[in-house]
This record gives sequence, C-alpha cells and structure tokens, in this order.
Amino acid sequence: MTTRALPSPVSAYVEAMNSFNLDGLAAVFDDEALVNDHRDEFVGKEQIRAWAAREIIGDHVTMKVIDQRLLGNHVALKAEIDGDFDKKGLPSPFVLALYFSVSGAKISALVIVNNKIAN
Repeated sequence: MTTRALPSPVSAYVEAMNSFNLDGLAAVFDDEALVNDHRDEFVGKEQIRAWAAREIIGDHVTMKVIDQRLLGNHVALKAEIDGDFDKKGLPSPFVLALYFSVSGAKISALVIVNNKIAN
C-alpha cells in the first residue's frame, strides 16, 4: 500500500461514506462531476446526490481500503465493501476498485468497477 496520504477529497469521501453522511459525501464532488457505478452514469451534484442516497446511504454501504495507488491527480482504491445490499452471488469479501480523478479540492470523476481477478 502506498504510504502517501490520500488527497483530502478522497479521504473525505471515504469518511462520509463510512459514517453515512449524505451531505458530506455530496460536498466532495465538483458541480459537473461524473460517477459511473454499475455501468450507469450520474452527472452533476443532483444526480450524484440521488445515487449516493439510494446506493450508499440507503444500503448502509461501508468500505475498508485495502490498497491505494496515487498517480498525479488520480487515485485508485481497492476496498472491501459491505452493507445491507443483496450479496447473493458475490464473493466474500466483496472487493471493488474505485478510480477517482481529483481537480483542486473536489472529485471530478469516480468510476467504480468490480474487476475480474486473473488466475
């Protein structure tokens, strides 16, 4: 794991997600930000807030960061995900990759992917 600290908007995202803080979660995104989750796009604060209310806060989703890579203004996190969502057919632990683009003090893009593990 990289020892450098995460950029503040990414740290704030993780903290807000794990404390079910919808206002805090929405606040870390740029006004024109994009989130891609489940291959669905959410653009702008209004759509992102609705997505977070439904998919993160509503399902009490939490993450435990298990790896991170920092590349300029981009952050890749690998995290164990838990919550009250339907876990049927999902591996345990359920690990997702979250790819953030950071612009100044805000997140400009977040792509969440269930990567396949190569054998």
